[in-house]
Amino acid sequence: MRRALSAIVFDFDGVIADSERLHLLAYQRVLAPRGLELSTEAYYSTYLGYDDVGVFRRYARDRDLPWDDDAIRTLCLEKGTVFEELASRGEMLFDGAADFIRAAHAAVPTAIASGALTHEIEEVLVRAGLRDRFLTIVGADQCARSKPSPDPYLEAVHRLRAAGHDVDPSRTVAIEDSVWGLVSARTAGLRTVAVANTYTSAELTTHAELVVAGLHALTLDDLDRLCASAPVHPDLARRGQRQ
Repeated sequence: MRRALSAIVFDFDGVIADSERLHLLAYQRVLAPRGLELSTEAYYSTYLGYDDVGVFRRYARDRDLPWDDDAIRTLCLEKGTVFEELASRGEMLFDGAADFIRAAHAAVPTAIASGALTHEIEEVLVRAGLRDRFLTIVGADQCARSKPSPDPYLEAVHRLRAAGHDVDPSRTVAIEDSVWGLVSARTAGLRTVAVANTYTSAELTTHAELVVAGLHALTLDDLDRLCASAPVHPDLARRGQRQ
């Protein structure tokens, strides 16, 4: 029987990998020698969803810091080094993520669209034995504009189609953990599922068509039913065309 579900595009941090706490710690360790702080509350309320460049630009703007592009580039390199050191110390996948990814890959084309750097994503997936479960990975270094722009999701769909898959954005599910990511996916015309790993269900409900506790609580049948139904935001569903 033909599935209503056409493809799945996963966010990475907060959906597959429990790495947001490591990103925060890496930012804090880079900022501390400069006499600067980034609280947990501020990170999750203001900066989560940006890529590294976006975080440092927003941080500088919020605090009126005179960081130019060279300064931000240096900060990003330092932060990436610290993050890799932290990530190398242990497993980062959420409970049930590996099983769901394997089942999804066996059923439909799967991809990742993330604000993390591609090599960071690939290193985690290689260690978990999951790299070959994704046909393409669109990291922050592969898009000129990051989320909440729709570009990462548009690029992921474009790549799946270029690989010969009949992918319909209105039947492709984005799995996200943040409002920024859900806005990105919705604007790209994808169907939206949120996992409440980072924010509460109440915070995500107005932006997602379906909210679950995590990938361990999600099934392909759930996604089939979602894609067989009319989009909650039909105006956005018509925008899933790569310019």
